[in-house]
Amino acid sequence: MDPLDAVWHLGNLFLPAWGVAALMALALKMIWRKTVAGLSWRTLAAWGGLGGTLGIAAALMLTGRDGTMAGYGLMLVGVTVAQWGVSYKR
Repeated sequence: MDPLDAVWHLGNLFLPAWGVAALMALALKMIWRKTVAGLSWRTLAAWGGLGGTLGIAAALMLTGRDGTMAGYGLMLVGVTVAQWGVSYKR
């Protein structure tokens, strides 16, 4: 695998977490406007992306493969808990 393939491989591994985090941040800003009014969209998306990345990494260590339903479940839990934790502080 050359370096460009490695970059694409890692990008495709973690892109679902960051995409879901961005969509969830947008949904949070639209649905719970008053609750997360003090937080920027970028802050919510960044924390959710980090949580989702940790979820994918944990699933990869536990199952040894990418793309399992358990892995995507851990990714969603990671995104949700991270964004909830940031918005709960407010």
